[in-house]
Amino acid sequence: MRKTLLLLGAVCVASLGMARAKQNAAQEKTKDPQSATDDYKISQEDIDKKNPVKPSPEGLAAARKIYGYDCAMCHGPKGDGKGDIVESMKLTMHDWRDPAALEGKTDGELFYIITKGKGKMMGEGDRVSQTVRWNLVNLARSYSKKDAGEKPAS
Repeated sequence: MRKTLLLLGAVCVASLGMARAKQNAAQEKTKDPQSATDDYKISQEDIDKKNPVKPSPEGLAAARKIYGYDCAMCHGPKGDGKGDIVESMKLTMHDWRDPAALEGKTDGELFYIITKGKGKMMGEGDRVSQTVRWNLVNLARSYSKKDAGEKPAS
């Protein structure tokens, strides 16, 4: 009887260990940034969306307010990718002051990313209006303009 209980206990411990190992492996797969990028697809319809909101001082001010609360911690207060939590979260951010950083991205793609999120970035969803999200696109683009201030050293 004693040997049976020991054997049964050993089988239970081994089963729990294997289940735990499978669970950890599944979690590691979801944390892999490359696999998250591979699964991230934006429809052509979203890519082709045109920005209906023209940049204006008022629109950029509204976007800066949201940006300050939700975006600057990672993207940096000036769009340089040097936010407070970049290092601790091991993020690789783009410096939007460099025109090449957003080159090849349509306004529709940026709008989609702002709305839905990407990787570790949470999307704004419906927390802010479409107009404000389009203004966030305009704000991101404004960082690389000649009059936007400091630029990265070439």
